Amino acid sequence: MKKRNNPIRLILSYVLLLIIAVVSVYPVLWIFLSSLRPGAALFSERLWPESFTLSHYGELFNNPAFMYGRWYMNTLKIAFFTMIFSTLMVTLGMYALSRFRFRGRKTILSTMLILGMFPSFMSMIAIYIILLQIKLLDTHAALILVYSSGAVLGGFIVKGFFDTIPRSLDEAARIDGASHLRVFTSIILPLSKPMLTYVALTSFTGAWMDFIFARLVLRTKENWTLAVGMWDLVNRYQDSNFTMFAAGAVLIAIPITLLFVFLQRFLVQGLTTGASKG
Repeated sequence: MKKRNNPIRLILSYVLLLIIAVVSVYPVLWIFLSSLRPGAALFSERLWPESFTLSHYGELFNNPAFMYGRWYMNTLKIAFFTMIFSTLMVTLGMYALSRFRFRGRKTILSTMLILGMFPSFMSMIAIYIILLQIKLLDTHAALILVYSSGAVLGGFIVKGFFDTIPRSLDEAARIDGASHLRVFTSIILPLSKPMLTYVALTSFTGAWMDFIFARLVLRTKENWTLAVGMWDLVNRYQDSNFTMFAAGAVLIAIPITLLFVFLQRFLVQGLTTGASKG
């Protein structure tokens, strides 16, 4: 009876995986083909266009009313520096909470856990007022500061990863005369490549795709990010430039796709290892 059930279960598993793959790939394929379809309407009776064109991609960079190239560089700069500062702050902070025992440590962990339960947009008004008071409104530095600081609240996975590293390695290095900084740079960091990759990738992706805070903080068109600029394209032109919107969406997805393809192994390893102990 078990031998009869095994082929059936295997077939059902493949069918289910095929359905999931089609559901996941079809919207991506539809957007990509729409970006190559002539005209301005996104609706079409056929998935495969009768003819192809790259004019929408050229219009993104040549249209004087649409500063796509500048927005792309703005977003790349914000995401890159957010990735650097987030990774540095999260790894240093979680290493201290994982390895050191000091007064107020449990309070800090409890506070971080409680604050992480609330959605980030609840603090929008407070952040706006603070940035206004310190004259950082409508600057990229404001977004980098907000994104990097917010990443620390989600660092429990990193702490869990550091907890899995045996303390005997630290103790042996300390006996040999190594400082805490030397232990961190020479022992902890080399063993934490999967977790560092996970933190860097999630930080970059979050800053790259964020719309809410970017729309709140950035006031001038020259400082906009891609998310804000693409929203303005649809909001201003309504339904007349959806094919150009599709072309912009394809270009936005390229960096994220490449990062996930090349770093997928480290991402999965870091996520599963960090979640095994907390």
